[in-house]
Amino acid sequence: MARMSDEPARWSLATTYPDMWADPEDDPRNSQGAGSEGELATLRDFLADYRKTLLMKCEGLDAEQLARRSVPPSTMSLLGLIRHLVEVERDWRTWIDGDPVPKLYGPRDADFDGAVAEQDLVDAAYADLEREQAATDAALAAHPDLGERLGKDRIAVRELMVHRIEEYARHCGHADLLRECVDGRVGQ
Repeated sequence: MARMSDEPARWSLATTYPDMWADPEDDPRNSQGAGSEGELATLRDFLADYRKTLLMKCEGLDAEQLARRSVPPSTMSLLGLIRHLVEVERDWRTWIDGDPVPKLYGPRDADFDGAVAEQDLVDAAYADLEREQAATDAALAAHPDLGERLGKDRIAVRELMVHRIEEYARHCGHADLLRECVDGRVGQ
């Protein structure tokens, strides 16, 4: 077990509100003015913000830090979360189209188990995430009616959008803890 002196000191880049990740004027999720018009636009904005949050939690770390399993006994790492969300994005397309999309990283837990401290693997994971998010977004863009039911399970577009937000939000909570244990950085 880690001794108190072995744990990183808690810190934030924020100066306005020291418990935040970044000052409001530096936060890419911070939008000024009125919120989105309509339910679909609101759901898309929430998803975009959680996606940005995950990337922010990984910002500034090297391959070793990203691959570090910093909350034992969990096998999660920030890199593993990125790779996991790549697989999740691919799986959502199966829900949309009904055609199974094969696993990119291998069988069960390969997304976490294969998250090792190699810069090429880190770069590939970021590229994979961007590509798979765009592919899922494109597949859903063809279905703007939130009540439309898709795939063999007949899932409503609304339910799929909410589930996507929930998945990213849950993993952003994991990312908070993982990042704090890696280098002590905290904040929303």
